[in-house]
Amino acid sequence: MRESNTLPLPLTMVKSNRVEVIFDEPDVSSDGGILLLRQLDEKLKVTERLTAAITDYRQLSKCDHELSEMIRQRILQICAGYPDANDCNYLRTDPVFKTVVGRHPHEGNDLASQPTMTRLENSIRNRDLMNMAYALMDLFISSYKTAPRSIIIDMDPTADVVYGNQQLRLFNAFEDEYCFMPFHVYEGNSGKLITTVLRPGKTPTAREILAILKRLVAYLRKAWPKVKITFRADGHHTKPEVMDWMEKLDNPLDFITGLAPNKRLDKLFAKTIRLAQQQFKRTGKPAREYAGKYYAAKTWSRKRFVVCRVLVSELGTDTRYIVTSLSGDPAFLYDRIYCARGNMELFIKDHKTHLESDRTSCTAKQANQFRLFLHSAAYIIMHGMRNLFPKTTEFAKAQFNTMQNKLLKIGARLEILSRKLRFHLPQSCPSRAAFAFAIKALSG
Repeated sequence: MRESNTLPLPLTMVKSNRVEVIFDEPDVSSDGGILLLRQLDEKLKVTERLTAAITDYRQLSKCDHELSEMIRQRILQICAGYPDANDCNYLRTDPVFKTVVGRHPHEGNDLASQPTMTRLENSIRNRDLMNMAYALMDLFISSYKTAPRSIIIDMDPTADVVYGNQQLRLFNAFEDEYCFMPFHVYEGNSGKLITTVLRPGKTPTAREILAILKRLVAYLRKAWPKVKITFRADGHHTKPEVMDWMEKLDNPLDFITGLAPNKRLDKLFAKTIRLAQQQFKRTGKPAREYAGKYYAAKTWSRKRFVVCRVLVSELGTDTRYIVTSLSGDPAFLYDRIYCARGNMELFIKDHKTHLESDRTSCTAKQANQFRLFLHSAAYIIMHGMRNLFPKTTEFAKAQFNTMQNKLLKIGARLEILSRKLRFHLPQSCPSRAAFAFAIKALSG
């Protein structure tokens, strides 16, 4: 499709006035809010840490674009809702993006194009990816001013549908698609990202889970020797080897994970199930009952505390189980501790849906893992932006797409002065006060 850059595009007339649109303003950007993200990126050191983790294999004397410039360009474009390398072709002359990357809007060369970004993606090696994974964990650790007393590790795979012959793709019968199932790992109380790991589209094995947990726990405990860690996940992660490993550590991990129903469990909690059914029959209203007992599956090395939650309604009897190293009231353990992992679905939604981290269309697994890390870096920046605002304000709990639409998608006109680059934003901007608040918070 030929771009209409200089030809007027006619619209409906307004009171006998002809209305036209023409794309011919080189000093106007539709993403003025990205100026905020540059400040936050510098404060959090996201681009700095990721760049330091990568070995630049190019002949630097022949390169027009520094590695740090390309990393920041790509991350901030993802934050603004431009997830594809193709978007670089359209935004490489944008005055705001050139400014946030560190180039003068007029005097500096254009930013990296799609072919340059694609070459970078396909140059990344396994050692670089390992270093980037540790850089993400360093960013998580540095987000705390002092060592926390306790953290919750929430881990969950999510479907990433693919449509080509990418490495690691597998057909998943539950999803009815060829896909990846990358691990997403967050701190459950704060929503801070710890890491993301690309993996085949299948149920995780004990070996895969332990490969992540062992490195992660060792790295966190090196920084915070006394931190109390609780592992929380769904039933796919309830593996005997994983529970044994967590319990045998010198400083054991607590855990609370889902447990698949079976006839032995139903028999063990038959009284609780029957009690809920009788209550529903008597009142006609949904009945909920809880109970906790020690139980050992045949593959387990010991008995562990199992909580049963029964919900009986007009839809039937719904029985759920969890297994945990924690002790206490079964209702509290299920509703307040385990069910709180539902927040992780919101974290993944921000990461996968609003930042579009499922754009893993490269052939090589290393390139797709690199993309996943870049989207994770964008998540860290957007999460940091949300945390700038007081809890009583609109943006304190806003989804990332709301922040994109109201804080980042703001028209900006560039004015170049002798010693200044001044960006003019709309006087009628609805987010004017929030934008000003963010600037003051980042300047403090």
